[in-house]
Amino acid sequence: MLCFDLGRARVGVAVDDELGSMAHPRGVLAGRDRTKLLAAIHALVQREGATRIVVGLPVDMRGHEGDSAKHARAMAQAIADATGLDVELWDERMTTLVAARALAASEVQGEKAKRRIDEAAAVAILQSWLDARAGEKMRRR
Repeated sequence: MLCFDLGRARVGVAVDDELGSMAHPRGVLAGRDRTKLLAAIHALVQREGATRIVVGLPVDMRGHEGDSAKHARAMAQAIADATGLDVELWDERMTTLVAARALAASEVQGEKAKRRIDEAAAVAILQSWLDARAGEKMRRR
């Protein structure tokens, strides 16, 4: 499983573990050049052996979508087309805040935190997705 937090300049990347229960950071990709970004994502999919992709969907606190959400939807479709994999959009409300708090708790601050916020947000998005799936499995039992 791969997860992307799509930014205009940088794209945060996270992957799940072998058990599909924990999200882990995998750095950032340059986001300004769409063609290069899609090629990098395709290469990452191949390298990681990913079978599914989650992309953060930025919505406001009321669940409304703006320009960033339209961009995320368009990029999710482009990623699906480039990789041939299913891409699921996942509500990313509050993930930047969660990521910032996690970085602060690990004493990553200042410029270093600014450089790592995108991958930390991808981890928060993927962990939220994984936790929701685990909750669904528990309810079915």
